[in-house]
Order: sequence, then structure tokens, then C-alpha cells
Amino acid sequence: MNEYLERVHEFDERVDKWLEPHRSPFLDRIFFGLSSAADHGMIWHAFGFVRAVSVRDIGYALRFSKALGYESVLTNGIVKQFFGRTRPNEHYEHQEPLPYKMRRPITSSFPSGHAATAFMAAFALSKGPKSAPFWFTLAGLVAFSRIYVRLHHASDVIAGAALGLALGPIARYWLNKNR
Repeated sequence: MNEYLERVHEFDERVDKWLEPHRSPFLDRIFFGLSSAADHGMIWHAFGFVRAVSVRDIGYALRFSKALGYESVLTNGIVKQFFGRTRPNEHYEHQEPLPYKMRRPITSSFPSGHAATAFMAAFALSKGPKSAPFWFTLAGLVAFSRIYVRLHHASDVIAGAALGLALGPIARYWLNKNR
């Protein structure tokens, strides 16, 4: 098990090392903003509301938000309890406010709740090959933003994305079943 954890840690370090020279004030504004917009799934709640208005089914927004709530309880309230992984050190070496008014998370780093929510929501919102690229690109950007802002390790994000993809079909089925 220790060998496996060492490999995961080495992978995370390689991703961090690769990412470091690509950081810039321009990308900071994009990824810190996107990460903040996805706090508590807010960006996804908004898209669920827009979908509800577009299909003239306000109940969809309520069901969608409920699905996001269930996912959050599962990811942040249950799954993270089993791991207790610490987050990257950069934001925990001081008590100064985080850049761009970022919220300092209090839960375990593994898995990424932002990534789980993003990929579950992308699966639930996508309707066929025309819209799926948009939703999954946005989910990928939200997930990547958590690595960029140094609030998650790359492996946290991959695990969160996998969890979200596993929950996506369940959410879509539940959303369509309860019309």
C-alpha cells in the first residue's frame, strides 16, 4: 500500500512541477474565478435553473439541486471521512486571506468535491453528442481549476471526476424519472 501511495504522491508532484511555469496573472483570474463560481455547486445550480426555464419545467431545477445536494452529502459528508488527506500546503502555511477571495476549505482533500459535482452535473445536463462537449469541457475546467489554485492534488481531482462520472447516470435517470 505504501508503494501505491508513493506513486500517487510522485504523480501529484509531477503535475505540480509541470503546472508551475504555466501560471500567470491572466490564468489566475480565470481559474480562481471558476473555482470560486463552483463553490457549493453554485455554477451548476444556475445551469440547472437555466435548463428548467428552457424546458419550462421549474421542478427540474428543484430536482437538479436536490441531486447536487445528495452528491455533496455523499462526497463531502461520507466519502471524504474515509480518507482525511491533507490539502496542498501553499494555502495552509499562513492565515492570510486566499487570493481572489477564495474560500479556505475545511474538508479532506480526497476526493475533490468540485470535480465530483462538475462531472455528475455535466453528465446530467448533457443531452447527446451536441451538448456533451460543452458540459464536459466546463466540468474539466472546473476540476482543473482546483489543481491550479492549489486546493487539491491532481489525484484528488481524478478521483472526484471518476466519482462524478459514476453518479452521473444515476442523477440523469433520477432527474428524468421524477418529471
